Amino acid sequence: MTRFACFLLFTLFLSFSYASITKESPLSIGQTLSSSNNVYELGFFSPNNSQNMYVGIWFKGIIPRVVVWVANRENPVNDSTANLAISSSGSLLLFNGKHDVVWSIEETFASNWSRAELSDSGNLLVIDQVSGRTLWQSFEHLGDTMLPYSSLMSNPATGEKQVLTSWKSYTDPSPGEFVGLITPQVPSQAFIMRGSKPYWRSGPWAKTKFTGLPLTDDSYRHPFSLQQDTNGSVYFSHIKRNFNRSFLVLTSEGSLKMTQHDAKGWVSKLEIPANSCDFYGVCGPFGLCVMSIPPKCKCFKGFVPQYSEEWRRGNWTGGCVRRTELHCQGNSTGKHVNVFHPVANIKPPDFYKFVSSEGAEECYQICLHNCSCLAFAYIHGIGCLMWNQELMDVVQFSAGGELLSIRLARSEMGGNKRKKIITASIVSLSLFVIMASAAIGFWRYRVKHNVSAIISRVASQGAWKNDLTPQDVPGLQFFELKTIEIATNNFSLLNKLGQGGFGSVYKVREFLFSLLFLSQETYCDFITFCNMSQGKLQDGEEIAVKRLSSSSRQGKKEFMNELVLISKLQHRNLVRILGCCVEGEERLLIYEFMVNKSLDTFIFDSRKKLEIDWPKRFSIIQGIARGLLYLHRDSRLRVIHRDVKLSNILLNKSMNPKISDFGLARMYQGTQHQDNTSRVVGTIGYMAPEYAWTGVFSEKSDTYSFGVLLLEIISGEKISRFSDVEECKGLLSYAWESWCGNGGVEFLDKAVADSCHPSEVGRCVQIGLLCVQHQPVDRPNTLELLSMLTTTTDLPPPKQPTFVVHSPIDDGSSANDLITVNEVTQSVVLGR
Repeated sequence: MTRFACFLLFTLFLSFSYASITKESPLSIGQTLSSSNNVYELGFFSPNNSQNMYVGIWFKGIIPRVVVWVANRENPVNDSTANLAISSSGSLLLFNGKHDVVWSIEETFASNWSRAELSDSGNLLVIDQVSGRTLWQSFEHLGDTMLPYSSLMSNPATGEKQVLTSWKSYTDPSPGEFVGLITPQVPSQAFIMRGSKPYWRSGPWAKTKFTGLPLTDDSYRHPFSLQQDTNGSVYFSHIKRNFNRSFLVLTSEGSLKMTQHDAKGWVSKLEIPANSCDFYGVCGPFGLCVMSIPPKCKCFKGFVPQYSEEWRRGNWTGGCVRRTELHCQGNSTGKHVNVFHPVANIKPPDFYKFVSSEGAEECYQICLHNCSCLAFAYIHGIGCLMWNQELMDVVQFSAGGELLSIRLARSEMGGNKRKKIITASIVSLSLFVIMASAAIGFWRYRVKHNVSAIISRVASQGAWKNDLTPQDVPGLQFFELKTIEIATNNFSLLNKLGQGGFGSVYKVREFLFSLLFLSQETYCDFITFCNMSQGKLQDGEEIAVKRLSSSSRQGKKEFMNELVLISKLQHRNLVRILGCCVEGEERLLIYEFMVNKSLDTFIFDSRKKLEIDWPKRFSIIQGIARGLLYLHRDSRLRVIHRDVKLSNILLNKSMNPKISDFGLARMYQGTQHQDNTSRVVGTIGYMAPEYAWTGVFSEKSDTYSFGVLLLEIISGEKISRFSDVEECKGLLSYAWESWCGNGGVEFLDKAVADSCHPSEVGRCVQIGLLCVQHQPVDRPNTLELLSMLTTTTDLPPPKQPTFVVHSPIDDGSSANDLITVNEVTQSVVLGR
């Protein structure tokens, strides 16, 4: 028994390369058949080191093994004497140890002089040795993978098809539930089917690409071609030349992935479905899936949800129904009854009919005079497509796509009863607002001469006695506490946005108040408060009030520092202050409201992190860098923030980043480039070593903090919480090892790995490591940093950073966010 086991291991690991399989030379376990270019190899393999053995083709010399074709998918062998042989009839057969046929090509030939060989394209061929004619080939019997020169095919006349069938799982090559196919309709489109139901659809082929993939560039389009003849036969081919190690695979999860191999390893070039809008019919009939963040369903103009309650709950599969039925005469008078509403950037719906290759005007006229035509689209590379049944699987892209024109009743485009009622209501409301505004304006006219005096009095009683001068805060408005209390409904919990170590933040919106109950002075102050935000309060838009608590770690000095600094700084990547209130123990700042709150609420949330893919994260990284460059170099003040971290990066409704919280910031004087302090303040983990240990800070201190922030954005891990317990590794250590091992690509947050450009991610990891260098001189300044992020110039190699080990601290809420030199002990910060 021991000898048999040793023999089996020996045969498994010792490989004998064959040129071909013949009747006299079968292929046994442990032997392989190689292509002449040594790119592909055929032999026996066992997935996941199981006892089941399969005959397969894989890329030669690449580890881990990538199998691209399997012969006996449903019938594995499990004995060591199995072999692949040519039979006496010239057929290719797989025998088990009992010489039973486990798999065959299911064909016999008149000639028994045949051989099996592996071509340079990875195609297993059975060839007549006399005539040289190909009798059978694996490219006509695809598994889950398309190689260059292989094809998907459909012939409606004969019923013949060539499709991709997924594996059941990553370790089980038996047929799974997903099938990739090409349709014989004109023009053709690709489908991924899950059982008998569509799972994904490409949209019709338009000369060089599928219309459902509008943003794919030439690198995606060129590998494929589609040919369709007049009989309906269609061939979709992978024709990537000069690069043998590439393939298109249908995974066991239903994803279609295009991958190629370069000097560094496998690179993913395309993966679909990539967005929830990619799934077939997610918004139901006449529903439109909008590729936004997050994706959402809506009804076409003139349509309403079929099941309103289900639609509100987020179950959109019921789709939409027409609000006004169509009435069409089908002749020239039809244009007086129906109109067409154009919708741009559309993936054409399913169930289309090709009409002609005429121009767009002819396409419109044909549909107009055909009552059964519900929509049409003229697509370059195709011609005129029409739809005479429900519009299914429609997607609206942010860019690209086609123009779809939908037939509607003319009343839907204006002049209907419902719109008249709405218009009348708007006019009535407008008249009321005008009259009310006139009355308020008259009152304002009586008291406007007192406004400036009131503001000055409030300022002198509050901020001015705290040693501020008007020149310190140019253009900043000061308000009475009572004004803010009215605006926030007396700091109601319903208006509260969040709580931090500094205190609370409240929103201000849509005020309903009675002017009659306000004193004249408070009224003036309130009107100024409204006008200050240029109508935002009246329009229902939001601003935020930051109220420092009496126990806040941000004291009087930090508050005044923030007030002075931020009032003088204006940049699209810095949060904007609108006003303030200083009265008694109360200290309040009025900011523009950031609807998406802080960046850490996305990056460190397992669900919300999916809303910011890699391109959006990269855009945010660049925006933060631009804000820092403004602070360090481009503003009239040279400012060091000293507390750059994710919780201090706010996001507006467009997900553009804005740096906030300038309570700890310091200004430079003249040509000064660094300073020191006896009181170190900031957040543990983000502070540069020289600042944490000696109190010296400079532009490079913010660079270090930015480097930590950058690595957190890439990895989705918090520096204060990330820890490899077994090896005691922190986030910086993990980033360094990842960059040394694979260029940093694996460092990326797995939740967004499918949306990244590996080279871009690796470059950002390298930039992050350069920013966290131990010596300030080795770190880039902010100008160099932004150049690194926006160009592809070569980067210097980073040195191994000095990793810092610290106890887990939840930044943004811990009482240790602000620390002093006396509080930095060996139990908190340890260099190694």
